[in-house]
Amino acid sequence: MSSKKGKLYVVGLGPGSHDHMTYRAKQVIEESEVIIGYDTYVSLVEDLIAGKEVYRYAMTQEVDRANQAIDLAEKGRIVSVVSSGDPGIYGMVGLIYEILAQKGWNRYGNNNSSIYVECVPGVSSLNSCAALVGSPLMTDFAVVSMSDLLVPWDIIVKRVEAAAMGDYVTVIYNPASKKRVHQLRDTREIFLKYRKPDTPIAIVKGAYRESQELVVTTLEKMLEHQDMLGMITTVIVGNSSTFNYEGMMINPRGYTSKYELIKLNQQQQQQ
Repeated sequence: MSSKKGKLYVVGLGPGSHDHMTYRAKQVIEESEVIIGYDTYVSLVEDLIAGKEVYRYAMTQEVDRANQAIDLAEKGRIVSVVSSGDPGIYGMVGLIYEILAQKGWNRYGNNNSSIYVECVPGVSSLNSCAALVGSPLMTDFAVVSMSDLLVPWDIIVKRVEAAAMGDYVTVIYNPASKKRVHQLRDTREIFLKYRKPDTPIAIVKGAYRESQELVVTTLEKMLEHQDMLGMITTVIVGNSSTFNYEGMMINPRGYTSKYELIKLNQQQQQQ
């Protein structure tokens, strides 16, 4: 253990564009001596990390990434683990805290025996994709991942069923991959038990990146856009109140039931 207290930042880069990174994210990356992350995510900040010690990992090596970051911080280094979106939403910070808990980490240690850890939040896919397609998240919503790598598929099905039954707008992460082809199809069938076929659906691929593609379609026609579905795609399923206007998903907040939304002037009212 170094006599110098190490720091470990778990940094959310947002959707990928520097314009959508927080000031704090840029600040801690600049401060860091070491950058660790999935290769694709590291590439998003290539111009910000020149001259730093960089470790790039392949997908599914999350445990290795987390352990290396902790080990380097324990040696007194200043480390940033970078990932897209928000590190607290299907991200790295949960795994890092799990490992630290097993190691007996003292969060409030005031000496060199415990490293400083900070989660730097970022704009998640649910925020960035919603901003691109209108206002779909104005009321209660649920978020579910189709990836069954760590969560059994039967548990995911129960969560989808609950979201569909509860009339939640539902954000779907990781809708498909080369090996996962039935999950979104099965999810669509569950939603069709509770939602109309013309329920608005947004499919957004690579939000705010050069590869960005998006479409607003319907629950019935969702699977016609298979070419857009993948690990960097997010799907937003509207609820029973969501409507499509000018190619946008609009989810009423409920103001119509309490207020007159369009104020007519006195002359118009008299007419």
